[in-house]
Amino acid sequence: MADKDQAPESTESEKPTTDMEALMDVEVEITAVLGMSLMPISQILKLGRGAVVELNRNVGEDIDVHANNRLVAKGEVIVVDDRLGVTMTEIIKTII
Repeated sequence: MADKDQAPESTESEKPTTDMEALMDVEVEITAVLGMSLMPISQILKLGRGAVVELNRNVGEDIDVHANNRLVAKGEVIVVDDRLGVTMTEIIKTII
């Protein structure tokens, strides 16, 4: 008779997963930030079609890449099949 507290024997098809494998299907929102600008609401209300908002970045400067609002990389804007993309130039190592 088997003891109730004893774990069942695992079969070959029931391979245990590692902590990282459990995370592989979690979706993360990736955001590429071209730049920022600070302006008063009165100026924002005057914006219309064709208005230009100057950003705090120069042409060719790396942009910030965020994963769920956390900076994870720097990158360069590229064109991929008529769509915009980002080539990672630096991965940001953060201490959790």
